[in-house]
Amino acid sequence: MHPAVSHLPGRTDIGGSRWNPGFVAFLLSLCLGALSSVATCPLYCLCASDIISCSGRNLSVARFDFPSYATRLDLSHNALTVLPLDWISQPFDRLSTLVLSRNSISQIETNAFAVTPHLLQLDLSSNQLTVLNSSIFTGLTELRELLLFGNQIIQINPEAFSDLRSLKRLYLSGNRLEDFPYGLYQEPGGPLNLTFLDLSNNRLSKAPVQSLLSFSRQSGIYLQENPFVCDCTLLALIEYWMWKQYRPLLDFRVKYPCMDNIGQGSQCSKQVSSKMPLEEKTFQVEPGKWLQVPCPGLALPVQEGLVVFWVTPSIVVNSSTNDSNARLTVFPNGTLEIRGALIEDSGTFGCVTGRGRSYEPNEFPEVIVVVGNSSTTSVSGLTHRSGAEHFNTAFTTLASCVISIVLVLLYLYLTPCRCRDARGGGSTGCGGRAFILCSDPREVESGDRRSNGKRVAFLEPQAEDLTDIGSPKPPALNLGHVTTEGILKNGSRTVGQTLTDPAQIA
Repeated sequence: MHPAVSHLPGRTDIGGSRWNPGFVAFLLSLCLGALSSVATCPLYCLCASDIISCSGRNLSVARFDFPSYATRLDLSHNALTVLPLDWISQPFDRLSTLVLSRNSISQIETNAFAVTPHLLQLDLSSNQLTVLNSSIFTGLTELRELLLFGNQIIQINPEAFSDLRSLKRLYLSGNRLEDFPYGLYQEPGGPLNLTFLDLSNNRLSKAPVQSLLSFSRQSGIYLQENPFVCDCTLLALIEYWMWKQYRPLLDFRVKYPCMDNIGQGSQCSKQVSSKMPLEEKTFQVEPGKWLQVPCPGLALPVQEGLVVFWVTPSIVVNSSTNDSNARLTVFPNGTLEIRGALIEDSGTFGCVTGRGRSYEPNEFPEVIVVVGNSSTTSVSGLTHRSGAEHFNTAFTTLASCVISIVLVLLYLYLTPCRCRDARGGGSTGCGGRAFILCSDPREVESGDRRSNGKRVAFLEPQAEDLTDIGSPKPPALNLGHVTTEGILKNGSRTVGQTLTDPAQIA
């Protein structure tokens, strides 16, 4: 018997031995722990590699024991109503996609997603959520896409997305929202990287134009099928987006109620002159100086109450706020004042105000501001038109250079004359790299090189054939039809004729 076994506590010889009950329980717990650490695929689910699908199984209680190796879990099309804190038995460290759509979830407990810290995509669409509280998405710091469309959400706590600092796409269409915290992407710890926001088909009636302009500078926001009030500020926003070819608006333009008011000569059109600049104007200022930029096309005097927005490379400002300490200020007449200009102020500035009609393609409601030397200042935010023009000019120049090189090579190497062997008249090829372009090969054959003949030769040094040293080689001869320029024996000049009789050549 092994010594280690013989000295176990509570054990005697085999004949009358008894095992210690505590030791037996310890061994049993180790076995059960080993078995429980490797969960198997539930019978009601389908597991394929790292994907677990339990869709459409009429599950009503969220208490699951899934293998922890899964990266995608699909629990859609079930009857779940609550997502509790302990909805899963162990952490899902590898899970990147969780699908909970098409259930009846109306409540999500605090820290319910703490077991999925590396989740990238969360689908909660088509459920019965009504309120998004401040702790509903706690711990999802790596989440990039959140789908909440098709719920009954009427209220969103501004801190509901405070942990979603990596969020890029947010879908909230088809809810009952009457208001939305548009400044959430500017809050500390909020989704600063948000590039896509879908608020379509809700109950939004007020459009904070300044926040929408700020968001749309680098992101796409969808607002179609909302009962907006079509005032001058909203019309100004839509007209500016139309001129900018803003894709979220162009794709669903027929579903914006204010589109019918554009072009009908509303009161907003009285504030804009009939002539707009036909090209972008450039304003230059030295760093630290002040600069005033008038709003392009805005008629003066401005009607009382009209709000003028300026979209700058950094922020959006308007004429309704009067902050004497701000570096960028908009006067009531629409003029933008830049105080203490900085290099980073350089770029494209757009003036947005209601016009009552669409911009013409050749009209420019934007200007370019250059701070410092224009040759060294990097101007950001230029319009797509100028960028396209620069690209076309560079492409045309490059294409011209390539075509010129090809034409030169064709002229030099297209029609080589053959060199002839002095002994047999056969073609030796002149080493394969000697090309002679002749206006009249018969002149070369006869040795009569006249001053009016044209000849271009590119010869590379060839190794001398030792067997033919001292043997003169006649010039190349081409007996084919050629185009010549010369003087015939009768004294007349011929240009571009094809001669086949050598006796005609003088």
